Amino acid sequence: MPRYKPVFPNLIDSAQVHASVDPRPMSKGSAAERAENTAKTDGAPMVEFDGHTNPYIDYQSIDLLLSLQHPRSEGYDEMSFFVMGQVKELLFRGLHFELFNAREQLRQDQISDALVILSRASAYVDYITGSWDVLQTITTEGFNAFRDHLSTASGQLSFMYRHVEFILGNKNKRLASAHKNLPHIWPAMEEALNAPSLYDEAIAAIHRAGFEVGETALKRDWSETYSPNPSVRAAWRNVYDAPHSDNIHYQLAEGLIALDEKISFYRWRHFTSVHKIIGYKPGTGGSAGVGWLQHVTEHRFFPELWEIRNDL
Repeated sequence: MPRYKPVFPNLIDSAQVHASVDPRPMSKGSAAERAENTAKTDGAPMVEFDGHTNPYIDYQSIDLLLSLQHPRSEGYDEMSFFVMGQVKELLFRGLHFELFNAREQLRQDQISDALVILSRASAYVDYITGSWDVLQTITTEGFNAFRDHLSTASGQLSFMYRHVEFILGNKNKRLASAHKNLPHIWPAMEEALNAPSLYDEAIAAIHRAGFEVGETALKRDWSETYSPNPSVRAAWRNVYDAPHSDNIHYQLAEGLIALDEKISFYRWRHFTSVHKIIGYKPGTGGSAGVGWLQHVTEHRFFPELWEIRNDL
């Protein structure tokens, strides 16, 4: 455990922060206005603003965002743990937005557009995986200094991560039910549980394109975790009969499996980092901790795309 204790710089008077979640009122700029402002300042940044705020702070409620870090112990490593946890939640929000919109494009058979969106989703996953570069610097002793203050808080209770899992097809009714007591969160969670996933829509899209898929894959209980289907495997195998850059369905398959691979890297980093920090001690939220994480590293969101590698 480090001998030094954290010193928290007092950067914001939180009592004066406007805490509403609504967007703050702002004017809309224009190219002409920007040119005029640059002429007034001779190209230097603007520094004079009316009132008690400025446009950068208002655009993203930055003062509110930076008032939400509340470590609960004197453990030095807790601030890093706190910040990176919040950063990951924001990144999961961004990742889900891209996956949600990629699914919408697939529903409309706009596969080229879906692929553009999936490339950004993949970049998000890379960034999320990189968060472990910071988190893995937390030592066992450093984590133990604040772990009890987590009570039963666990990343398994992240509703944003659950939305990511669900839109990718890894549905779990039991884990979804952890949010039933949250009236501002549960309706969207329940809707996600019962909606087709990104992969379900990809399967429907290749079926509409003439690659035959069985009814059991096209019409099923969307709240169930996706299970491999022989007709889906056969359809994807047929897609790979023309592995060319002008075969948009082949490009879709390759984009999906690349995304799946990147997410597996994230899960592996999660597993190894936590293993290094806490070993096989129980998790804070009731899970087997590292044992649970080791199990989920084996999951593949798009299983048939992996299975057909044996046939290619």
